[in-house]
Amino acid sequence: MNHSEPNVVPKVYFIGAGPGAPDLITLRGARALGAADLVLYAGSLVPEAVLEHCRPQVQAINTAGLNLDEQRGWYVQAREHGWTVARLHSGDPAIYGATAEQMEVLRGLNIGYEVIPGVSSFTACAAALGAELTRPEVSQTIIITRGSGRASAVPPKEALGGLAAHGATMCIFLSGRQLESVVTELLAHYPPETPAALVQRVSQPQERSHRAPLAHLLDGLTLSEWALTTMILVGGALGEDLGVTSRLYDPEYAHRFRRADKPDQEVEA
Repeated sequence: MNHSEPNVVPKVYFIGAGPGAPDLITLRGARALGAADLVLYAGSLVPEAVLEHCRPQVQAINTAGLNLDEQRGWYVQAREHGWTVARLHSGDPAIYGATAEQMEVLRGLNIGYEVIPGVSSFTACAAALGAELTRPEVSQTIIITRGSGRASAVPPKEALGGLAAHGATMCIFLSGRQLESVVTELLAHYPPETPAALVQRVSQPQERSHRAPLAHLLDGLTLSEWALTTMILVGGALGEDLGVTSRLYDPEYAHRFRRADKPDQEVEA
């Protein structure tokens, strides 16, 4: 632990740890983690393997069992000792990171902070599936949402059914315990043959995925085995051999960086 001069104002780095694989943290995040005097990490979601980027013998606190007041206590200690703090969150801190309330605490303590973004699990899931979430003529919109839980209810105007009515690509976080009800709501708006997938513990050694048409997504599964750390993805863009392509690389499409095969074509910015 760095025994800096007392009363030196420290800094807290909120770091997106990525979806779990230690090498999916950003270079900036790994550097900040390696320079920290104190590391706070959500051990229920951030694998300990990510801590390989820390300095040897750094004090690393698993906050999974701590409430906000108890976490505040660590920030108070950091202020007293002038410690630099790395606060690790899974994925990207901006998505379901519970960071806003911590930032409010830090402002009250006059402690500066900086956010370092990370790879979100929804993009990691797309990578694991070998899928593009936006496809021309199919879907140009991604909806990120979650099911209601005890810790945080979804506002009524953001009910799953209303969002599903758009027919866009959907990535549904934190809903593994609600698979049956989620699929039922989705089927009220998506055709039964819509491509869908479950991805669990993406990028981690225990990663697994399951793909099927939405109407048969849960067939043959032991649902309790998919209750934790599972994302649900649904939408036509997940389909294969769709026969649609972007005009971006069409030989007859011109833009400021490339001439078209037909020189009289209007150039688009």
